[in-house]
Amino acid sequence: MANDTRTRILETTALLLRQRGYHGTSLNDILSASGAPRGSLYFHFPGGKDQLVIEVTRGSVADVTERLGEALAAEKDPAVAVHHIYQSVGRMLEDNQFSLGCPIAPVVLDSPTDVPELAELCRSAFEQWIGLLRDAFVRAGVPERRAHALALLVESSLEGLMVIARATRDRAPVQAVADEVAALIEAAVLAGEVKQRADAAV
Repeated sequence: MANDTRTRILETTALLLRQRGYHGTSLNDILSASGAPRGSLYFHFPGGKDQLVIEVTRGSVADVTERLGEALAAEKDPAVAVHHIYQSVGRMLEDNQFSLGCPIAPVVLDSPTDVPELAELCRSAFEQWIGLLRDAFVRAGVPERRAHALALLVESSLEGLMVIARATRDRAPVQAVADEVAALIEAAVLAGEVKQRADAAV
């Protein structure tokens, strides 16, 4: 029962954070939505809201990192892998009726600089996600500098597209950009292969 209560508090907090951000989510909101007694919240999370939000955010980051890594590892061609990632994001938005986007974006936009551990966790999350994309492009033969730029492009477009799709309640923009970005990555991989062959022939 105790574990069920703890899990319910965590799941409720995760949902509210994605909907309302850090400052828009109060302990009273969490208690009301989860149905947990106030004493149980402080029993499981003696550090209060900050401890709870940090734990939830850490879990969300780990989940996204795992799924992103698996998606990139599942395909030898990074252009195909990235296209699948965009499609997955589009399905996620439809499944939640365009009510939820990136799990940490609302926290970042709230600028929780008064909680340094949370701010660092968000910074590190984007660094990890961009790094996974960059490494996949490098493995495919894209020069590191361009691979990093492409990784930034993918991550930033996904974040922006989630906002646009939620505003328009339409996943079509995600699909349109997926096709363009996949073509760009495919061209970068091809250019890298051509350069490698030219270098080898010298």
